[in-house]
Amino acid sequence: MLRKIMKKGILAIYRILRFLPLQKRTICFMSNLGRSYGGNPKSIYEEMVREGLDQEYRCIFFLEDTNTPIPGIAWKVKLSRFRYYYFLAVAGIWVSDTRFPNYIKKRKGVTYLQTWHGTPLKKLALDMTSLAMAGEETLDQYKEEFKKNSATWDYLISQNPFSTETFKRAFDFQGEVLEYGYPRNDVLFQKNNSYDIDQIKKKLNIPRDKKIILYAPTWRDNEYHDKANYKFNAPLDYDYLYEQLKDEYVILLKYHYMVREKLSLGQYRGFYKVVEQEIDISELYLVSDMLITDYSSVMFDYSLLYRPMLFYVYDLKEYEEKLRGFYFDFVEEAPGPLFTSVGELVSMIKNYYPEDYTDKYKSFCDKYHSFENGNAAKRTVRLLTAKGMK
Repeated sequence: MLRKIMKKGILAIYRILRFLPLQKRTICFMSNLGRSYGGNPKSIYEEMVREGLDQEYRCIFFLEDTNTPIPGIAWKVKLSRFRYYYFLAVAGIWVSDTRFPNYIKKRKGVTYLQTWHGTPLKKLALDMTSLAMAGEETLDQYKEEFKKNSATWDYLISQNPFSTETFKRAFDFQGEVLEYGYPRNDVLFQKNNSYDIDQIKKKLNIPRDKKIILYAPTWRDNEYHDKANYKFNAPLDYDYLYEQLKDEYVILLKYHYMVREKLSLGQYRGFYKVVEQEIDISELYLVSDMLITDYSSVMFDYSLLYRPMLFYVYDLKEYEEKLRGFYFDFVEEAPGPLFTSVGELVSMIKNYYPEDYTDKYKSFCDKYHSFENGNAAKRTVRLLTAKGMK
């Protein structure tokens, strides 16, 4: 009860703050609902730092953990505190890869860049035909709230022509689509070399004498602790994987940002490494020799490296028919083998032959990489600074 009263008071103050003069050269950044410093917003901000623009603009990062290290001159502001509402009220530019709550009202004169967070395989927003997410009442209400939110976006970044058309329809987006590719993927062009990869391994304390497997699945709409935190329920046989692969491999486990889980895997003596949310997944792409995923958009990013991808789709039928549905024939287009058991996984890891997937991999990349060239952050910064100068 007290928290509700406090929230109403803060929102009342926020409405008053919106009458303060607009600060055109203040930029608010948020990634993954503030749960980490990463994604496209991070890459855009760091390009500003490289160009010295963090000294000309007031850059604000909204975070759950304000102890997160950030380069350059940035204000780290805790979510849902007074300064969070203050800067949303006065900043001239917003940059986010997830939605702000609908009670946050965008002022006239504010530029809102929605970067989003991946090319979609699973159906989104207005294209969804069922709803199993925690905290949502009905599918119609969810869609209505989404439409209200997307109506506040001025720009939306796209990774490929498929995303452009899908986003326009699924988000009912009426603004300008920036067909730049993803800023977060620029690093895959810039640091895909032995020196930089070795430096990242040193920083993350990742063994350099073993092959690295990155396991990065998506979340499941119907598996949650509460409306903000989802479960990790992948049916892995941790003992079997350890016994079969420990001599040659290390597995990095990266949760989706919606997942909150604590696994105790210390008994496996470094074979599994659960990667903290604050570690940018782009760095994990670079240090890994192979990706295991499911229906996650990480497949589109990782394929820029042309490294092996395996797809653990233990719930394929349920996910496609009951939870989300797909935009394309995933089984036909996936640029790697699909499997449903841990036994198959081990066999595929040990017997993966790239030439078996050359044609499918090429077709996949031709379709989904057309805007990616390593310069997305620079182009985005040019647009934002032009808005900040007006």
